Amino acid sequence: MSDYEHTCMIRGDGGRTLRAILDQICNKWTLLVVATLDGDRVRFTDLQHQIPGISQRMLTLTLRNLERDGLVSREVHAEVPPRVEYELTPMGRSLIPPALALAGWAMEHVPSIEASRAAYGKRG
Repeated sequence: MSDYEHTCMIRGDGGRTLRAILDQICNKWTLLVVATLDGDRVRFTDLQHQIPGISQRMLTLTLRNLERDGLVSREVHAEVPPRVEYELTPMGRSLIPPALALAGWAMEHVPSIEASRAAYGKRG
């Protein structure tokens, strides 16, 4: 029995919880936010500038979900205007090694994947 099958049996929910967590973690914005927060506490506006293409709304939703799941902590400083900073929690930092491994795998296999896509496209 695989670990996944074992987890599904223990939870008794047919894997819904695991799929929901993986859907959140594997979201492209989540991985970019986590990678950007690796090592430093970062202000919201700096995060938005460091992640090309992310809208303010999507960054807000992603950070809320990460905070809800315990991967990111949020600190509001009582200043005018308020300064809000985000950083990875210990659990969030534990996501860095598997995320880097996945990114490394993707980079290693880009040529093969592109060749497969091209061959598939030619099959018409």
